[in-house]
Amino acid sequence: MEALLKIEGLTKRYGKNTVLDKVSFTLNKGEVHCLLGENGAGKSTLIKILSGAIAPAEGKIVLDGKEYSFLTPLESINLGISTIYQDVELIDSLSVTDNIFLGTEKTVGLGHVNHKAQSAAARGLIEKLHIGIDENAMVQNLSLAQKQMLQIAKAVHLNARILIMDEPTSSLGLEETKALMDMVRELKAEGVAIIYISHYIEEVFEIGDNITILKDGQYVGTYKVSETDIQSVIQKMVGRDASSYYHRDEVKLGEGVLEIKGYSSGDAVKDASFTIREGEILGMGGIVGAGRSELAELIFGIRKKDSGQAILNGQDITVSSPRDAIEKGFCMIGEDRKAMAMFPDCSVFENLFTVSREKEKGFLLDTKTEESQTSDIVSKVRIVMAGKEQTAGSLSGGNQQKTVIARWLLSKGKIFIFDEPTKGVDVGAREEIYKIIVELARNGNYIMLISSDMPELISLSDRIAVMREGCITQILEESVTEEQLLNYFIGTE
Repeated sequence: MEALLKIEGLTKRYGKNTVLDKVSFTLNKGEVHCLLGENGAGKSTLIKILSGAIAPAEGKIVLDGKEYSFLTPLESINLGISTIYQDVELIDSLSVTDNIFLGTEKTVGLGHVNHKAQSAAARGLIEKLHIGIDENAMVQNLSLAQKQMLQIAKAVHLNARILIMDEPTSSLGLEETKALMDMVRELKAEGVAIIYISHYIEEVFEIGDNITILKDGQYVGTYKVSETDIQSVIQKMVGRDASSYYHRDEVKLGEGVLEIKGYSSGDAVKDASFTIREGEILGMGGIVGAGRSELAELIFGIRKKDSGQAILNGQDITVSSPRDAIEKGFCMIGEDRKAMAMFPDCSVFENLFTVSREKEKGFLLDTKTEESQTSDIVSKVRIVMAGKEQTAGSLSGGNQQKTVIARWLLSKGKIFIFDEPTKGVDVGAREEIYKIIVELARNGNYIMLISSDMPELISLSDRIAVMREGCITQILEESVTEEQLLNYFIGTE
């Protein structure tokens, strides 16, 4: 195969945290090169460097024999690198054709868009790729699978030579996945080089030529698909020494029981049921797209449910909205704190009391009590800040997360849902968050812990519920290894 792209010693740091450490590999023309690793392995960082979204601290990118220390987004596009992210990046209010030609419009006369020529070209491209959508359809009316296909069509229109696909099938059904796989094969046959990122390892073995594995930001190795197997890949992905695990204190479980019964929402969550004992940490594991966050949103009332009931010690506490959830003692620490939890331009003080003030609903604020509580909670969860008037957005990632957790501690709720609680958090803050979670369990709370970090899940959980394709497939009562857990996640155990 002809080498098209070489990355040599790429390194990226955020402060003292190295998220990508001297990673190197080669991408050949007409190759599907699969990039594997757990969450936090460095995959997203690597593709952001290649797409020009961030610059590396060290290393180089060699394309067509020319060396680059970094790329800008425009350079990346002009060099033929096109990235299709897991979250669809299209404009819903425009047509299929207009999305394909956005920024590269065909014009006539004094800059007028030649809609007829664009439609004809779009129709030809759609037929070539066997997508089966109307070039005049509004993107908002397309299915998720059609939107994924459209993003590929747009990349082909831009003459992409290197196509980076980030979890392209995570939300697709079997038939839709098959259609996308067929398109990947056609592009490969035409000489397009593809970097394919997926948590579905069977998919990788179906479509890939080579596999590069990253672990904890470091390069593990590159392997020919024809010369390895699923179990070998899993072992290389998760192999880790005991120092990666947190050693938590044991907590005696109480008599209380939270029952979650039959939660469903379309294809995202299907008849999910489980129990959590008083003082228990129930882990919730699964690969991307398994439905864990969607289930949490159903329980907390963020997402509309088709069915489902929550019962605490025989009393129905099913919620109808997030406000109702707060009233009934639910606490939700969401995965995306910036979008779902933080008010970055407000002070730490204001961020701390948004929930407790909502519960009290008084006409006058008891600022004296709040001042005292601020001092106590900041000390308890060890928020490092210049002062309570510092804006929350200016805190470090770990201190932002501790501020969100502190807010819910002040609400005096009993049921805590943690969704990726240590995402984007440094090692020191991570351990402090673990201590908070264990202390909540010790105080008789009910804890649901969603995490893609397997050492975190194994270390903290009393039991682990496994989700796959919207269903809870099993609840693991005994301790497991990372390798066993990953096998449960992908359905090979």
